[in-house]
Amino acid sequence: MRYKAAYFGVFTALALIFSYIETLVPIQFGVPGIKLGLANLLTVIFLYKRNAGEAFLLAVVRVILSGFMFGNLFSILYSLAGGILSLLVMAALKRTGKFSVMGVSAAGGISHNVGQLLVAMAAVKTYRVGYYFPVLLIAGVMTGLLIGVAADQVLRRLKNFRFE
Repeated sequence: MRYKAAYFGVFTALALIFSYIETLVPIQFGVPGIKLGLANLLTVIFLYKRNAGEAFLLAVVRVILSGFMFGNLFSILYSLAGGILSLLVMAALKRTGKFSVMGVSAAGGISHNVGQLLVAMAAVKTYRVGYYFPVLLIAGVMTGLLIGVAADQVLRRLKNFRFE
């Protein structure tokens, strides 16, 4: 409890660093708008080491700060929609106890893309961007699994480390 603010600050800083690194690395998946989502690694770890409420706060703070630092208002809106939906889905799946970290993260990757697609549909006022969903589904599974594998490995190494 004593170090709660310090852990939150460290995770926020790490998430911002990961967001920045992702802007520097020109990884192209061949489809616009798809990225690995390195900063989501910290959200998944925080979800498992702390709780859903604190992970939600971390995600929102990170999206807003990184949006102002590296993006724009639209990137903040898209990321908030994706991040909030993703965290709600991940928290619900984690609570069941029936899914691994990789499964939770993959579902988070898919729902993040769904949240962003819903905002895109509202922004352009057409459902035609929904044709993009199959590509986003595959990308969400792949990136979510990669983040999930990394989160699982970090959590295994932090098994005895208490975030209190």
